[in-house]
Amino acid sequence: MKTTTMASVIGWILRCGVVLSAACIAIGLALAAYSPQCTSKAVITVGLFLLIATPVIRVAASLIAFAVEGDAPFVLITAAVLAILLFSIFFAGKLLPLTPHAPLGEVHYTWAYLCFIFAGSILAGFIGSLIGLGGGVLIVPLVTLVFGFPIYDAIGASIIAVIATSSGAAAAYVKDRMVNMRVGMFLEIATTIGAVSGAFLVGYFSASLLSVIFGVILLISSLPMVFKFGEELPQGVQNDALATRLCLDGSYPDHKTGQIVSYQVTHTGFGLIMMYIAGLISGLLGIGSGTFKVLGLDVAMRLPMKVSTTTSNFMIGVTAAASAGIYYSRGDILPMLAAPIALGTLAGSTLGAYTLQHISNRAIRILFFCIILITAFEMIF
Repeated sequence: MKTTTMASVIGWILRCGVVLSAACIAIGLALAAYSPQCTSKAVITVGLFLLIATPVIRVAASLIAFAVEGDAPFVLITAAVLAILLFSIFFAGKLLPLTPHAPLGEVHYTWAYLCFIFAGSILAGFIGSLIGLGGGVLIVPLVTLVFGFPIYDAIGASIIAVIATSSGAAAAYVKDRMVNMRVGMFLEIATTIGAVSGAFLVGYFSASLLSVIFGVILLISSLPMVFKFGEELPQGVQNDALATRLCLDGSYPDHKTGQIVSYQVTHTGFGLIMMYIAGLISGLLGIGSGTFKVLGLDVAMRLPMKVSTTTSNFMIGVTAAASAGIYYSRGDILPMLAAPIALGTLAGSTLGAYTLQHISNRAIRILFFCIILITAFEMIF
């Protein structure tokens, strides 16, 4: 199976998953006005399950594609990622004691309430897809500070937003050949292990302390970007031994310049370490950790900024799915809260994917750096 055919199949899977899940969620919200609440929640829950299943099916399809190509290293890598995902979704939650939460009390979901969450989620999805983030950076403060939900429910909703942003944007990015799927799949083995580790550890560490630590790390990690504001494309990059062995280099059509841009990959091992940290943060704080992923791809592995953000988007859904099963088993994903967030981020991520094609790598890097600063200070303060 050729790479282009593989991209077409995966793009089709992502689009179908997005459409089916969005349809179920929208029907569930419509039923909420006319049917008993339990009926609408059941339909919404089906839509959320379809959304969570989309990145898992995408990984399974990639496994088949690599097997058909006879690519033994990536068959093993993809099989490991799929095994971690299935373990997390179906078994990990049963191994953990349920974390006791204070009762939330009755929440009255008015249409104005849902529409406001939906509008905020559109912005989160737009920014998240444009610069490779998961949207949780905006979703968590929206849900906690504006609507007063506990942090654990905000993290559960953020996990859904991450998957929706990833699936919605990646469907367009894969179709336009902007994503390096081999790099994404290789690094997903680190992010999924990190995400499961974080979800297991979330009950043992103070979220406040972790936020401060990761915020400081984020600020320090972002400093090298200051010296690359004027860089449109990386220069002088040569494949390292691992990148050559796994054929991680690639090319993409740049609609801004009208050229086919070829690139190579370096410091692959260091990038793998950064992806584990990114997955760990995602599992602990439910923020998607796209900032760390993009930093790893851009600063460490020296991919073009557009490839870094689109490949990060491609990966974050799998990272989030690895911890979604654990959060769902804890009861931290509320259907009526997750529904407008999922629809909003899907809409916003589609708009962001279209916008990215028409702006430069420099503009994306500057915007990304600004969001890094906001994210870091938000996490610290």
